[in-house]
Amino acid sequence: MSQPGEGLTTTQAPFIEEARSAGKKFIDQPYDLYSEANQETWRKLYKQIRPTWDKYSHPKFLEGVQKLALPPDHIPHLDEINRFLEPLSGFSARAVSGYIPAYYFFDSLRMRAFPTTITIRDGSKLDYLPEPDIFHDVAGHVPMHTDKQFADVLVRFGEVARSAAGFAAEIKDHDVRIQKLESVIKAMARFFWFTVEFGLMRRPGGGKNDLCVYGSGLLSSHGELEYCLESPRVQRFPFQLEWVVNQYFEIDHYQPLLFIVDSFDHLFELIDELERWMPIGKLGNVSPGEPAVNEEDLESFMNAQVGMTAGA
Repeated sequence: MSQPGEGLTTTQAPFIEEARSAGKKFIDQPYDLYSEANQETWRKLYKQIRPTWDKYSHPKFLEGVQKLALPPDHIPHLDEINRFLEPLSGFSARAVSGYIPAYYFFDSLRMRAFPTTITIRDGSKLDYLPEPDIFHDVAGHVPMHTDKQFADVLVRFGEVARSAAGFAAEIKDHDVRIQKLESVIKAMARFFWFTVEFGLMRRPGGGKNDLCVYGSGLLSSHGELEYCLESPRVQRFPFQLEWVVNQYFEIDHYQPLLFIVDSFDHLFELIDELERWMPIGKLGNVSPGEPAVNEEDLESFMNAQVGMTAGA
């Protein structure tokens, strides 16, 4: 049985292991389990990154930080975050015990619920960890969700996932269906990575080369947030859909290649184009490489197909 203050450190939280063992994916945030070390980690992360946000982040992100009253001195209560968030865009942050298979993650976005990790990274690894944590999810993602236009982008992406499941359900040959679906899932994951997670945008009202950051993977990393816009080692290209869906990525180091969209309207149009590419075969055989499509991801889309076939 978990005890108050025992800690919710990423990969070291008994509460999370208990929830997973019980098959619970969506959970409550057990706030009293956070240790003082967990709270200090949040304070250090926030203090370190706040000036970097001011310099490099999208103006809508900074507005979101203010609108959420994102606390600098303690880990946020999700209920308090949602009290500010829901009236603005209809979105809510919903606590999860860990990884959510791809279809269910995207479908949650369609329903305006963002699956949110509640653990926090070890204080000795402030700048990077491969797993998401509450700083990445709440400080990196959620401020953008206060903007209705960006929130609608996420909903639209969830609708594309639903279209992907329906598209695959129409393919009669089982082996062909699996191959095409794996390719589509890979294409969607790459699109999401190079936009919502690691996207750059032309700064509103700025010049052609004046860029800012809206991707949460960058916005939750003090080091990479500066590096992505200042380092000559980073390639930055205008977003090209055919390139993005065929571009593999690796998660264990700073990104060497990033893509630029013009605006949120442009991003919305790209998602529409992504959906149009499915039935005409442009996503059915994308290049190999990361990310891998695991059995849980594939099964989640296959289960969605069953529901559609049954008329759900």
